[in-house]
Amino acid sequence: MNKFRLAGLLTICCLFFLPLQGQDTFESVVIDVGNLGLSVTNVGTIGRPDVRNDPQGDPSFEYPLNSGIEHLFEAGLWIGAKVDGQLRLTTGAIDATAGYFTGGSGFELTPQSSNSLKERSTLTESSFFSIDAVSHQDVVLKFTDSNTIVPGTSIPIQDHANPLDADITCEAYAWNFSFADFFVILNYSITNNSTAAWDSVYLGLWTDLVVRNVNVTTESGVAFFNKGGGGFLSEYNALYAFDVAGEPEFTSSYGASQFLGIEWRDQFFHPSNADLFTNQGLPAPEVHANFWNFRTFDGTDFSAPFTVDGQFVEDVAYDKMKQGLDFSIPTIREDVQNPNNRTQLLSAGPLVEIAPGETVNFALALVAAKQLSTGANTGPEMDTEFARTELVEHLGWAQRTFNGEDLNENGLLDDGEDLNDNNQLDRYILPEPPATPKVHLEVNNNEVAVYWDNAAESSVDPISKKEDFEGYRVYRTEVGDDFSLDMIGEAELVAQWDTEGNSIGFNNGFDNITLSQPVQFEGDETNYTYKFTNTGLLNGWQYLYIITSFDQGDADLGLGSLESSFVANAKRVFVGTPATEDPDQYPVGVYPNPYRIEAAWDGSSARTKKIHFYNLPPRSEIRIYTLAGDLVAELSHNAEEYIGQDIQWYSDFGGAENQRIFPGGEHAWNLLSESNQAVTQGLYLYTVKNLDSGHVQKGQFAILK
Repeated sequence: MNKFRLAGLLTICCLFFLPLQGQDTFESVVIDVGNLGLSVTNVGTIGRPDVRNDPQGDPSFEYPLNSGIEHLFEAGLWIGAKVDGQLRLTTGAIDATAGYFTGGSGFELTPQSSNSLKERSTLTESSFFSIDAVSHQDVVLKFTDSNTIVPGTSIPIQDHANPLDADITCEAYAWNFSFADFFVILNYSITNNSTAAWDSVYLGLWTDLVVRNVNVTTESGVAFFNKGGGGFLSEYNALYAFDVAGEPEFTSSYGASQFLGIEWRDQFFHPSNADLFTNQGLPAPEVHANFWNFRTFDGTDFSAPFTVDGQFVEDVAYDKMKQGLDFSIPTIREDVQNPNNRTQLLSAGPLVEIAPGETVNFALALVAAKQLSTGANTGPEMDTEFARTELVEHLGWAQRTFNGEDLNENGLLDDGEDLNDNNQLDRYILPEPPATPKVHLEVNNNEVAVYWDNAAESSVDPISKKEDFEGYRVYRTEVGDDFSLDMIGEAELVAQWDTEGNSIGFNNGFDNITLSQPVQFEGDETNYTYKFTNTGLLNGWQYLYIITSFDQGDADLGLGSLESSFVANAKRVFVGTPATEDPDQYPVGVYPNPYRIEAAWDGSSARTKKIHFYNLPPRSEIRIYTLAGDLVAELSHNAEEYIGQDIQWYSDFGGAENQRIFPGGEHAWNLLSESNQAVTQGLYLYTVKNLDSGHVQKGQFAILK
């Protein structure tokens, strides 16, 4: 039972990345173009099960990105059907203590070929740009359940003697728009590659949604997993999970799986379209949600489809696909909202038949949202309609994105729905804000200069067909926001400029920020048209900057003003002095001096402290000594390469390395000796040698309790 999960987590690092000897190797890729990070693999699994043990690695299902708030252990596609009257069930993942491992029971999908994973993008600046792309980041995965032995090996896939012979292509889609950067859509194309028909078909997504902050929690094993509550929103065909009893103050988040629809024989299979099927004498489309206690066999509603000795029971699992928990009275069940160690299954069906050679498309979304605070600390009181406000909004955007031109969800191209005039029904069409500005930041002493281009002003919305650009906004975090779980969410409006002569915005125009001539920077061919200098900033502190464009909206189409991505050009700047060759005018120094443990910007551990050396030469060597002359630490500084990569503070609180911008003349020290021991209070000496001129400067600083 639960003890298995504890043991599994101890071995997960060994098992999850077990080499597939000689076969088409296991591959994983992270979808992170928006504010959500999701790992997907070419063996049909979703998530990264060892994220708890390795929080600095790739995300599993993280939102907001770089927050440490994870929402998933693992997930996988399920296909249940009858073939010649016999039940067959294919599972991409099941309740497993260590997650995926080669040949493991319940992990029945293998790569179709050596070309089983590829990326595409509609973004022209992306290295994966393709005219065939659907979203800002497409990931295309191809796998099959046909193999009973892992290809290229002699390893049998446990308990997988009777495959359905399904070939599956999963196309994952994600966007960076500010109104669509919180979900990933999974579009499974499932082909019956056998010679027999499948009937009574149900399709589903099994998930182990677990909402925990992996940067904060110290719990492992069962204690990590048994704090979650959940629920089902039938109106949105979505089940969800949240943190009840872990560290909800460090999560305040929902993770959800959402059924979007099935396309079968040119018909849209969805509860909203039930009459189409019942009028043909076909079963009405149904969506079911199940929650069960991890590998627990107690005969209750929450009993898992396993035997007491741990064997997966296919007919019980198939029955769960056919019949979900009763969420009708009440719609939200308190016994699901309260904490336990549960996994989930979202399923849809029945499709009466999938013939040999026939393909159906099964679309779902993984969606994340903030959980609004109710001030409560129990499941039912935390998980209210108000708390789910943002979740409902995000689920709505995911469904709207999938629907595309199908505004009434009937699967047909009706009058007035052909937005791009190509005479066919297109899904995955979003209204588009103006282009995200390309940004260049220059960091200086107590200030940041922000440059951006004007390409947004010629953007055309694909739905309204209008050039509806309105203006630009600059957002910035404040001193002390370093430790926020959501730095992007903390950013506040600093300045806005918009078109004059209308009823929108400030009507302040762009004269105050327009450069007399566009400028370029070394290695960058972008023409930067605008400049805004933000002064009065504090050296040594981190600020996050976001520059967006926004449009006028379209009242005729019911579209409010849309704003460009909050993540595409987000940069973290560390304000300070530029590199200098003039020691007489700009002598090297240290701050804070004296340093009092702990400085306001320090983290909570001994390894997340820092002091700054400033006015450094571009290439320099810093040595720190005790008063007795013993060498304590040695730092190598290169202004062109330094991004705080040598101390843990920046790894924990400085975001991704490619987002960091430093002034060039500063270098932080973590107050650890060469042997990684925390230094004691006292007076210390330092030397800074200019590696180009040989000139040496000396100084001292104090560390106080």
